Amino acid sequence: MEAITVISQSSLNPLNLNRNQLISPTSSISFCTMARDLRLHALIVLLLLVSFWTPSCSESIPTPNSQCQTQLQQGCHDRHKSLKLKLIAIATILVASMIGVCLPLFSRAVPLLQPEGSPFAIVKAFASGVILATGYMHVLPDSFNCLTSPCLPENPWRKFPFTTFIAMISAVMTLMLDSFSMSRYKKELMEAQVAEEEQNEGMEIDDNSGREEGTNKKLGAKLVRHRVIAQLLEAGIVVHSVVIGLSMGASENPCTIRPLIAALCFHQLFEGMGLGGCILQAEYGFKMKAIMVFFFSITTPFGIALGIGLSNVYSDNSPTALIVVGVLNALSAGLLNYMALVDLLAFDFMGPKLQANLTLHIWAYVAVFLGAGGMSLMAKWA
Repeated sequence: MEAITVISQSSLNPLNLNRNQLISPTSSISFCTMARDLRLHALIVLLLLVSFWTPSCSESIPTPNSQCQTQLQQGCHDRHKSLKLKLIAIATILVASMIGVCLPLFSRAVPLLQPEGSPFAIVKAFASGVILATGYMHVLPDSFNCLTSPCLPENPWRKFPFTTFIAMISAVMTLMLDSFSMSRYKKELMEAQVAEEEQNEGMEIDDNSGREEGTNKKLGAKLVRHRVIAQLLEAGIVVHSVVIGLSMGASENPCTIRPLIAALCFHQLFEGMGLGGCILQAEYGFKMKAIMVFFFSITTPFGIALGIGLSNVYSDNSPTALIVVGVLNALSAGLLNYMALVDLLAFDFMGPKLQANLTLHIWAYVAVFLGAGGMSLMAKWA
């Protein structure tokens, strides 16, 4: 209940726009941005509640077939040893997540890593490659495994590619939310501009004032864009993090958990760097930054703790759990793939900074391949 209260409080001013960042006429957009981000936070909470509801439904599911039963009996099982490893995982993953997401936020203290500099562009390209590989190499295959499991009826789950269909719908819905948000903002900005011109009609305005106003409007539009990207990206990451944490927490196989701890620490570290870079560019106030860092850092450990508490009634291979987890992963994969390709990579590589510097452009691509390659390699263990 405390987490939900924090979300609702932060939604009252999700963009934290102030008079120093935008010109005063644009203050009329605050209501529409507030409503949009309130719906976004409500969607995150709803997805989390659905994932928590899954275990309670698993008691009423039918007995798994022989192939599924064979799958259940594979691997080593030690409840006591698994619990120790899961407690270690909660602490280590929490620390790794906090380090990863906070590193970019403290980069302002290092002149070399300022958001306007070339090194920051290379680091962000690396982190964007990590997020791209997370969607394609981690989340999407997990959804395939869930929705094509032998524990599910062959019809319809293995007769239709539900994973790619849901991921496609998720990507298009993310595009809709992204485009409608920006369209609404631009409309409000134009209306405010017209109202200001009518008020200033007949008044003499010097050239410097006009140029300053135009600059402020461009900065305001860019700032809102970065904030939309940061919040959508966190929505996809939070859902995925709870799902993988829940799966680990419910597992009693120490042979699987041990390598997963190291893999997930690196996973959260690099994924946090990508999200932290977006939060930095969004220029939130301290309170909003702290809320976003908290939710990213705590979701995987919280999922593990929840899985431990529900391990008596939760089964990874129950049909209900497989369907809900598979659908949530497919939704998360579509959102992450869209965000990585459109809002992160395309936004930066088509931007003026990389377009004007061929050397930086090439090094940024190298960073993308390194990030995506390293994260893809980790798919062997996680």
